[in-house]
Amino acid sequence: MELILAIVVAVLYTVGVYFLLRRSMVRIIFGVLFLGNATNLLIFMSSGLTPNAQPSFLNIGAEASKQGLADPLPQALILTAIVISFGIVAFLLTLLRKTHEVTGENDLDQLK
Repeated sequence: MELILAIVVAVLYTVGVYFLLRRSMVRIIFGVLFLGNATNLLIFMSSGLTPNAQPSFLNIGAEASKQGLADPLPQALILTAIVISFGIVAFLLTLLRKTHEVTGENDLDQLK
């Protein structure tokens, strides 16, 4: 399972960098989205995949070990990263709209 997720992360990073290197503003926004999703998946993978893990907020008794509990820190980091990437994408979409209103162009080479 970790190998499949590592390949998915590598593909998402590759596609994100490829879109960032294009000169279209829409593709740059898609590149930022792909990079954000790849980073979220990488943080999720770095926490360790534990099958059948219990949520960490359950009160299951003192005799239960902490081996079967999910780590809440990577989940909190991913939620924070999702909110930040949403704000960045909203800003980039507003910038794209205003640039298109003023210049009528989407290509960055044509803006020079």
